[in-house]
Amino acid sequence: MIPPLYKLSPGAMPLLISMPHSGTYLPPELATRMTGAAREVPDTDWFIPQLYQFAGELGATIIRATHSRYVVDLNRPPDGEPLYPGRRETGVCPIETFAGDDLYGAGDEPSPEEIAARLQRYWQPYHDQLLALIRGHVANFGRCLLWDAHSIHSTLPGLFDGRLPDLNVGTADGRSCSPGIATQVVGMLAAQTEFTHVLNGRFKGGYITRHYGQPAAHIDAVQLEIAQSAYLREERAPIFDAAFARPLQILLRQTLSELSREA
Repeated sequence: MIPPLYKLSPGAMPLLISMPHSGTYLPPELATRMTGAAREVPDTDWFIPQLYQFAGELGATIIRATHSRYVVDLNRPPDGEPLYPGRRETGVCPIETFAGDDLYGAGDEPSPEEIAARLQRYWQPYHDQLLALIRGHVANFGRCLLWDAHSIHSTLPGLFDGRLPDLNVGTADGRSCSPGIATQVVGMLAAQTEFTHVLNGRFKGGYITRHYGQPAAHIDAVQLEIAQSAYLREERAPIFDAAFARPLQILLRQTLSELSREA
C-alpha cells in the first residue's frame, strides 16, 4: 500500500513540528534500481515520531514525511545549492549514503529530468503544506514556532570529524529565530548535565530552517539535530527502546513545553 506523502496531526498552539526525514518508504520503481545498502535506508532519522510522541499533548501541529530522503530530500534547496559550501553533503536527490556508498547501480542514477519530476511530485507538496501551516499559525496565533526535528548517527567520518554533541541546535547563525528563542533553548539545555549540546556547530539548520525562519514576520525556526546515541543503540537495524529514550524525551518535552508557553 502506498502511503500518503506526509502525515499531518493538527494542533492548537503556535508550535509546529516538522519531521522531513522520518520516512522509510521507497516506491517500488525506485527501489528496484537501488542497491541493497540503499534499500535499508540507513540515513533515516530513526524513530523521531516516537521520540516526540508527547508533542500532541502539548498542542503541537506535526507534519512528518513518510517517504525516504533517498526519494527526495525535503530539507535541501530545490535548486541544489549547497547548505555548507566546501563540505561534503548529499543532494536533494541523493546518489550516495552518508557513508559514501552508492545508492544506485551504475547508470541508474536519476537524470536531471527525473530530479525535476521528483521535486514536483514529492518535494513540492510537503513544502506547500508546510507553508500553509506556517501562514495559518501566524494568522491564528500571531506567530509560529517551527521546530525542525532531526537525528543522525553520532559518528560519520565522511561528514564530520569525531563524535557529535548529543543535541545540535541550529538557527542559521541567529538568522532564523529571535535571539530570545535561541537563548531560551540553549539555557534549558545548559541547565542539565546528561546530554551535551552546541548552538550552530556542525549543523546550523537546513533548508527548512533557513528558508522559513523569518523572525521579523513572527516565524521563529529552530532545527534540532540529535545524535542518535542519545536515544538509540546505534545498530544496523535500530529498535526503539522507550526506556532508553525516556531521559531525552523528558528534556525535549520540558523544552518544547516552555517554548510553547512563551510563544
